[in-house]
Amino acid sequence: MKRDGHETNKFFVGTEVEHTPAFGFKTMFVVGVQPVTQIEWAIGEVNVKSRDPITHVYFGANQSFPNPKTDDSETWTQWEEMIQHLLKAGYWCTLDLDSSCVEGLCEGGLVENALFIPMISVKLPYVQLLGYNAIIKLDDRDFAATNPGVWCHNLHQLKDRSKFTSWDKYTKDQTL
Repeated sequence: MKRDGHETNKFFVGTEVEHTPAFGFKTMFVVGVQPVTQIEWAIGEVNVKSRDPITHVYFGANQSFPNPKTDDSETWTQWEEMIQHLLKAGYWCTLDLDSSCVEGLCEGGLVENALFIPMISVKLPYVQLLGYNAIIKLDDRDFAATNPGVWCHNLHQLKDRSKFTSWDKYTKDQTL
């Protein structure tokens, strides 16, 4: 993801602005796979300088999750071990991943942790042009393969203002 001031950063800190269970939390954003010792060090550095401690770690920041195939155990293991370590330390943890990776995510143990937030990214360019009748269908990979059915939602209703985050809200974080 092209983002001014973030070209070489591994970590940045800010308030979670997306409407998730961690909305408003002081957050350490992690780009790519990083050693847990470095993540903990960065969290510690921020916590020493602030009265508002970090309680949430956002992994895959700046769309850095590589979208591995379900059977790419090497990549999945790297990410899962990094995130599990912070979950065990009591942090809320988000993983921002493409919707194509949900099956691989579900094959691991992250989704079983109550502090884990899967941020499933569905790229939908030109959403404003689709009109009032557009529907988002939460489907299965095949007929009756893994889900009990399908869910259809009116796109117009999903675009509720209380769930919207404008791009300018992402400019208030600090790089480390």
